[in-house]
Amino acid sequence: MEKEKQIEILANLIAIDSVNDNEAKVADYITSLFEPYKDREDVDIKRVTYAPNRDNLVVTIGKGKKVLGFSGHEDVVSPGELSAWDSDPFKAEIKDGKLFGRGATDMKGGLAALVITMLDFLVADKIPGKIRLFATVGEETGEYGAAQLTKAGYADGLAGLIIAEPSNEMKEVGIASKGVIDYAVTSMGKGAHSSKPEEGINAIDHLIDFANEVKLLMEKFDEVDPFLGKLTHVQSVFQGGEQINSVPAKALMKGNIRTIPTYSNQAVFAALNGLIDKLNQKPGYDLSIEYIFPEEAMSGDANAELVQLVRSVHDEMYSDPMKVVGNTGASDGSEFLHAKGNFSIVQVGPGNDSEHQSNENIDIDVFSQSVEFYKKLAVAFFN
Repeated sequence: MEKEKQIEILANLIAIDSVNDNEAKVADYITSLFEPYKDREDVDIKRVTYAPNRDNLVVTIGKGKKVLGFSGHEDVVSPGELSAWDSDPFKAEIKDGKLFGRGATDMKGGLAALVITMLDFLVADKIPGKIRLFATVGEETGEYGAAQLTKAGYADGLAGLIIAEPSNEMKEVGIASKGVIDYAVTSMGKGAHSSKPEEGINAIDHLIDFANEVKLLMEKFDEVDPFLGKLTHVQSVFQGGEQINSVPAKALMKGNIRTIPTYSNQAVFAALNGLIDKLNQKPGYDLSIEYIFPEEAMSGDANAELVQLVRSVHDEMYSDPMKVVGNTGASDGSEFLHAKGNFSIVQVGPGNDSEHQSNENIDIDVFSQSVEFYKKLAVAFFN
């Protein structure tokens, strides 16, 4: 495919406002690209609805028992304050060899590159084997689509999975990623006039006790992963009270934990639940905890066959050696790893560190070359 057409496909994807919702329009557009081939025996297109206006898309091309998975998410994060952008975030603009727009790097650039790779194979009628694209909803807010597709069995039996998350301009391959535990702790007390605090129970005081102790508790998870570093913990939301002259009857705290493979989510849950139980033994304490869309950490093997294959193909195309890394952010891989079968998952895609920022962008040459990389990788995978 000519570079101009590649850019057009990416620009059309960016023009779709799929901020944490509305992914069905992305699925519509990608479906339209494969529509000319829908009657072929070696092409299968499935829409999997998560919610109204939110459709995953699973496109399979080629034949054979060995299946290579391609994965990219359809949603993007909010553009934030529009005045911080030099151009319309949902209208791709090219300047100095870069294409600007929300999702250019994270990750409509990678998704477009995977789609174009498959289209090129179809146009040439030279599909090296069975390739399955997973275009998912809700990755930015909890990997909902990947979880749904995994539970439905679409990823069962894969021989390998490539997730096209940005990897420092195709200079890195991610083999591991941190897990996520979002939690919310609610403290219930008893309201009273502030002039008579002895008649009430201060919910904020009890929540502060939890906040102080949980910091020390999380510091005990001190193992260091060679690719991901340490488990991290951030207290990110604190709310409580109704007015200044009242004893607060309710308070809420939210925290975010990024886990490493050394510690399962269940181990962290047990520690947090134990702290809640301990504090609730004190008179007047009424604390409860809720976990919100937890994701397990994804471990990886630098010596895995797929990782070595990715590095080998990279060495053929690029002058600088590829670095094997871990990713501090979670990805759809955290859900796909629960699919049946034994397969490696790697993250490698076009894009840079402008993700989730104003003036998000992607280098056009890096984007276009990534298509050639995926094509060579697919051929090598099946050979």
